[in-house]
Amino acid sequence: MKPNEKLIDATADVLTRLLRFEYPADGVLSAYFREQRALQSRDRAFIAEHAYLVLRRLRWLRAIAGEHAGARKLLIAAMARIEGLGLKQLAPLVSRNEAQWLETLAPSKAEELSLGERTDLPDWVIERLSAQMDEAALLSLARALNQQAPLDLRINLMKSDREAVMATLTNNGIVAEPGRWSPWALRLNERPSLSKNPLYEKGIIEVQDEGSQLLALLLAPKRGEMVVDFCAGAGGKTLAIGAMMRSTGRLYAFDVSEKRLLKMRPRVARSGLSNVHPVLIDSESDIKVKRLAGKIDRVLVDAPCSGLGTLRRNPDLKWRQTPQAVTELIAKQRAILAGASRLVKPGGRLVYATCSLLDEENRGVVDDFLSSHPDFVRVPVNALLAAARIELDTGIDLELRPDAHGTDGFYAAVLERRGADDKKEEDKSEE
Repeated sequence: MKPNEKLIDATADVLTRLLRFEYPADGVLSAYFREQRALQSRDRAFIAEHAYLVLRRLRWLRAIAGEHAGARKLLIAAMARIEGLGLKQLAPLVSRNEAQWLETLAPSKAEELSLGERTDLPDWVIERLSAQMDEAALLSLARALNQQAPLDLRINLMKSDREAVMATLTNNGIVAEPGRWSPWALRLNERPSLSKNPLYEKGIIEVQDEGSQLLALLLAPKRGEMVVDFCAGAGGKTLAIGAMMRSTGRLYAFDVSEKRLLKMRPRVARSGLSNVHPVLIDSESDIKVKRLAGKIDRVLVDAPCSGLGTLRRNPDLKWRQTPQAVTELIAKQRAILAGASRLVKPGGRLVYATCSLLDEENRGVVDDFLSSHPDFVRVPVNALLAAARIELDTGIDLELRPDAHGTDGFYAAVLERRGADDKKEEDKSEE
């Protein structure tokens, strides 16, 4: 789309608000579009795309445009240096002073930039990731995180199958291909609006990252079981779990946010599931949780986390998140995991997951839990995926990265509670 002066002004206006980092970027954009109802859909797309472009590459842009460059100059620099627009193309859109300023920007040389400027990550994130991987791997990860995420769909197998949905989308002029890992996933080449698409309205498709879909597969719920999605949110994973259960048994969707649970209800209605029971709780120690202690076959804990694995979708998170907040989150993750574990019956399964890339939120939390809960054992994820005929091996735990796997950054560990017979066998072996 060819921009005009009004679009540049509007995008700079939005960016000014976004760069305060007071609220999540998607909420700021939604509020702005509600104010500016006269904007066409393509105008909104341009504004959102370019605002997110600046947020993704903010540290690098400030390195070349100046630390104190305002929203408008950062936008102009992004269009020139990242999108490659020449001064001839930009001249009608900018002032004479801005055009002269743009000509003074020297080409950036990688050797003159810090690792933070090259990766567009805060130093505290780089420090943590550098302890987990070498510089080449970090640069590869950062490049992927600074790209726009693809649009993944999950097929509701209770209503259709992947081939039929692909055919319907093709007839609608939408190109889709099967996902690499999830048997229910489709990936779209473009990002069409789906809210009015009959496939969406009938609950045949849901928007869900392919990595997120694998969490339900690792939980492996069976028909007729008692299952809990402990941090259900708006229900994306709840719906995948319910479909695997074929709407049998009981599926409790716990969350501390009534607003998120209310958002789930229309999605459940579209899906055709009748076994989902949304439950508002005040904490992991809620009496509603305690009543189910030792009775649940499968529990998914998709824990609240830093969200650093979702930077392709939420680039503002890296600038709004702090080390102090991560420390607080780790304490919360440990408490939630311990609380959720009490639900699991002997022989039952517990999946702990995050959309973080940080070991301290992932393996560190699980290792700490296992050290104080000897009745739980880790189940190798690579073996579970192999048994499901999914050719994906990230080791004993699931560790997905956008550069390696094409998904958001996801972590998951599968734990099982040993039964009485398991304990007797271990005791015998120690005699």
